[in-house]
Amino acid sequence: MPGVSGLGTGCWAVGSLLILLAAISIHQEYSDPGELPRMEKDLQKLQEEYRQMNKSCFILGASGETGKELLKEIVQRQLFSKITLIGRRKLTFEDEAYKNVNQELVDFEKLDEYPSAFQGHDVGFCCLGTTKAKSGEAGFIRVDHDYVLKSAQMAKSGGCKHFNLESSRGANKASSFLYLRVKGEVEAEVEELDFDRFSIFRPAVLLCDRQESRPSEWFARKMLVPISYMFPTAYSVPMTTLVKAMLNNMMLQSDKKVDLLENKAIHSLGDLGKQEGK
Repeated sequence: MPGVSGLGTGCWAVGSLLILLAAISIHQEYSDPGELPRMEKDLQKLQEEYRQMNKSCFILGASGETGKELLKEIVQRQLFSKITLIGRRKLTFEDEAYKNVNQELVDFEKLDEYPSAFQGHDVGFCCLGTTKAKSGEAGFIRVDHDYVLKSAQMAKSGGCKHFNLESSRGANKASSFLYLRVKGEVEAEVEELDFDRFSIFRPAVLLCDRQESRPSEWFARKMLVPISYMFPTAYSVPMTTLVKAMLNNMMLQSDKKVDLLENKAIHSLGDLGKQEGK
């Protein structure tokens, strides 16, 4: 009965895959997340002290899902005396809380013509990104590498001290996969700019409700939902956790010039203060 045999083979293959995923998940869930910054004060105290520093920041990619959530969190926490969005089009906000958010419109193909947009910011957040499916291979490289690197160069020239980059899990300049190779290359090249502090965030699959349709990410999220219940830090991270991690890491003191934060570390940093309802 070949049909029964084929069914048995298929079940064996699926079972083997699930066992493999479970083994990998257990390893990733309970492995050391790496050295995290020490939290010597509670989160509320850190936020109050940071506000008193009167720092300014800019966000690149505020129209994207991460950028929008990051801006929302920054406005809610009132961490900066000045917030500037740098992008190719003006964004509209109905909430009064956003009324003092500044916007600088630039042409990313001619960033050298907009030095003033990058002047006078203490902290920079780069959430720029697209996909090969949306923009083609050349377009993806132009946005995720060229725009990011040039923006970092402009930020450095403009006096930015702490540059935060949203990258991707598995980023590796030696990777055979275009997406991961480009992410790894731009990480390395931005590091060479020698910011006072450079923080790299490598999230796994981001859990959010995208307005932009990305079928591959939608499928991955659906597949990971049951796994995330058992192994919450192994394969995914909520968008809200990522942006909280960015800001919590920023406020924590670090002696390292380069912070490389993988998915589990992002979970740990994003959950700081959760028990206090912050």
